[in-house]
Amino acid sequence: MAKSTIYSDFDLRDGFYQILMRESDIPLTAVSTPSGMLWEWLEMPQGLRNAPDIFNRCVTHLLRSVPDFAPSYFDDVFVHSRAVNGKTDVEVHKKHLRKLLEPEEVYLWGERDTHSLVSRREERRTP
Repeated sequence: MAKSTIYSDFDLRDGFYQILMRESDIPLTAVSTPSGMLWEWLEMPQGLRNAPDIFNRCVTHLLRSVPDFAPSYFDDVFVHSRAVNGKTDVEVHKKHLRKLLEPEEVYLWGERDTHSLVSRREERRTP
């Protein structure tokens, strides 16, 4: 990042809430209100003990194809570019942004850490 000349920053809006809970784990998130109502989280709430770890692992997994120019820090993704091989820094940066924003269809985890995620089209995907 030190020699880069163009930077972009993406904030993953409500990042924790983009990760859906497994069907079997939804009852574990139930909370009772003073009025006696029972609420269950369908998305991963921020208050879960491992929520930051799970979210960071998810972001790292999604950015695995672009680690050279798009590092992440919690819910921020930084894209940095510089002029390379006769191309201007703007051309390189456009290429980096296109690669970062390519649509992913389905995000799957291993059997032990399986989570359903929301795709770019806001459709629920389950493993």
